[in-house]
Amino acid sequence: MKNFTSVYDIDNLQNIIAKALKIKENPLENPTKGKGKTIGLVFLNSSLRTRLSSQIAAQNLGLNVLTLNAAQEAWNLEFADGTVMNGDTVEHIKDAIGVLNQYCDIIAVRCFAGMKSKEDDVNESILSQFLKHAKVPVISLESATRHPLQSLADCITITENWTENRKPKVVLTWAPHIKPIAQAVGNSFTEWMQRMDVDFVIANPEGYDLDKNFTKDTKVIHNQDEALKDADFVYVKNWSSFEDYTTMPKVEENWMLTNEKLELTNDAKVMHCLPVRRNLELSDEVMDGENSIIYQQAKNRIFSAQAVFSEILDELK
Repeated sequence: MKNFTSVYDIDNLQNIIAKALKIKENPLENPTKGKGKTIGLVFLNSSLRTRLSSQIAAQNLGLNVLTLNAAQEAWNLEFADGTVMNGDTVEHIKDAIGVLNQYCDIIAVRCFAGMKSKEDDVNESILSQFLKHAKVPVISLESATRHPLQSLADCITITENWTENRKPKVVLTWAPHIKPIAQAVGNSFTEWMQRMDVDFVIANPEGYDLDKNFTKDTKVIHNQDEALKDADFVYVKNWSSFEDYTTMPKVEENWMLTNEKLELTNDAKVMHCLPVRRNLELSDEVMDGENSIIYQQAKNRIFSAQAVFSEILDELK
């Protein structure tokens, strides 16, 4: 694995899930694998789980960890090529990456969608700069269109919680929010579920369909109750409109997941990537109930990151 930005960088999904679960049994089994190597964790956006899980995973492997909260601690960055930098940007991204190349053996970057230009976000205007200018492996800690380490953790969590000899039904359901949210988690989870041996369905209101480049042939249902029927796993996440980019078309129905709605499922386990707006996206009764495996998901972020870091380190030998 030379870079890690999506499920398409994984040769065998089941193998890396198995590797992550083995790591979970003994996270300190290879405490010197990364000895003498440095990983730079570059955050252009806020983070709790991604930052902490990545740091723990790297430390478990003996990597030296440099963490840069670039949006707060670095110079204002310029991303456009050919720009006359006579405004408030001080350092061009290609120069920042050029310096990171000197300091780091691996660069991991978190860069949300700008939510201003659909073209820029779809084309990964920031992540693509790292892939273009980095001379070392690049890992996505979330980008404009995907959140691959989260999705790998989701696959690990589903695998841990499924023992029956049949395909589980997994439903990704839209949830309400107070502001426009990017589609990265929904896109990414969809791609990874398409590689899993599951019966996968997306439920969202009219006007909130995800980009067809990600959903492809996945069934999309605009009736949440219909989609939830007999579900074994329900993944809750908000996103804004992709077609009418960043807008929030009015939704009359109540799409917040409650225990009453869970009665339609096959006693489904409930998932969310966090952070969650309680009693808007998910009710307290679901968040704190027996069906919730949300904190297990969060813990598995460590092992998804550690499995990927380990694979990258294998390439550096």
